[in-house]
Amino acid sequence: MKSKPIFKTISSIGFALLLVSQANAQSKDSKGFKPLFDGKTLNGWKSVGGDAPYTVEDGAIVGRMTKGTPNSFLITDKEYGDFILELDIKLEGNKTNSGVQTRSHLDPNANNGKGRVYGRQVEIDPSPRAWAGGIYDEARRGWLYPLDLNEKAKPVYKQDEYNHIRIEAIGNETRSWINGVPAAYVIDTVDASGFIGLQVHSIKDEEDGKKVYFKNIKIQTENLKPSPYPEGQYIVNLTPNSLSPAEQKNGYKLLFNGKNSEGWRSVKGENFPEKGWAIKDGIIKVQKSDGGESTNGGDIITKDKYGVFDLSFEFKLTPGANSGVKYFVTLAEKTQGSAIGLEYQILDDKLHPDAKLGRDGNRTLASLYDLMTSDKSRGATRPIGEWNRGRVVVDKDNNVTYYLNGVKVLNYTRGSKEFKDLVAISKYKDWDKFGEAAEGHILLQDHGDEVSFRSIKVKKTK
Repeated sequence: MKSKPIFKTISSIGFALLLVSQANAQSKDSKGFKPLFDGKTLNGWKSVGGDAPYTVEDGAIVGRMTKGTPNSFLITDKEYGDFILELDIKLEGNKTNSGVQTRSHLDPNANNGKGRVYGRQVEIDPSPRAWAGGIYDEARRGWLYPLDLNEKAKPVYKQDEYNHIRIEAIGNETRSWINGVPAAYVIDTVDASGFIGLQVHSIKDEEDGKKVYFKNIKIQTENLKPSPYPEGQYIVNLTPNSLSPAEQKNGYKLLFNGKNSEGWRSVKGENFPEKGWAIKDGIIKVQKSDGGESTNGGDIITKDKYGVFDLSFEFKLTPGANSGVKYFVTLAEKTQGSAIGLEYQILDDKLHPDAKLGRDGNRTLASLYDLMTSDKSRGATRPIGEWNRGRVVVDKDNNVTYYLNGVKVLNYTRGSKEFKDLVAISKYKDWDKFGEAAEGHILLQDHGDEVSFRSIKVKKTK
């Protein structure tokens, strides 16, 4: 058999490589994005979960809301690690929601073998709470970044119109934009890769037949450069006892380093308590004693004082437990029990009797203890035994805001007439100008029950 000339073979290979190179160049735009949807077919995608149908209409993927079926998803055949994703989404009506799954996974045995998608989702939420662009952990941890944490992004969503979504998943960071406005910022070590998915949510019967539209879906996976993000925007960092470079730049400092009691002391003296508290595995824990108030190790306070600040902390309750995080603690007030200060209540509302005392539930979880009741109607609470995230923000005008797992649950103004009226009918009525000090310590309470804390961080603001 006669062989072909070598130069012809080389030329053929070179020509083939040129065609491949040209094809790849044509599939990318000038910014390095490739289409995830060809505008005509659902090639590269598959439907899982519920039975809501997905079709292609006029260059868009259309999901139809279907009664009697659980959440439905159209997911990519391929998994992605680091990426930047852009797409346009339009949702009919405001009675349900949708979203874009990122680095997500499938439990194949759920939903009678149809599978259950779980993982981080960038939310599309047209409801009055206006959390479109927030980050929700589908079928797992719930809300990670409700837009109560970023009020500026709330008005941006456009009802019954296409909204442009940008998602950057680079390293442990997931950040979102809606219509060009920064929305959510989460740092999370869970799930380094996974599929991308488009959601049609389960619905009430009256929503049957409404549609969700997805178009202009494109992804970049190479030469990724994070976009600028506003300095000072709140970051949810789920890595225990850590500060990201962005958090440090924004002025946050760890109050608990995860290793020892540095920065803390007993309310009873200059040293840390010799009993009643344990520090291990990145956790500072009140140890179980008799359930009494400050009868074992006693409360602990920061050595520094704070006036205008943004305080975040994670806490985990055991069944029936009681504790609290106090602030503007001066130690000037004389008391036999816990030191006096404004308190973010930490409590098992179902099992601890204190939840039924006070007035109108003002001693329940995330309330301003004995003064004002928190609003947990939007599902902020997580089960006992799981980590919850608390936050207290005090601004220069003495406005104080409480958050529970990112949801705003309470707001008041120190020194206002409303505040003073509440103090006058509370257990604090005997202390002159209670809660109005210019600065004070931050306190973790020993109430004799086992309660754990971690990721305690603070930013002094102006």
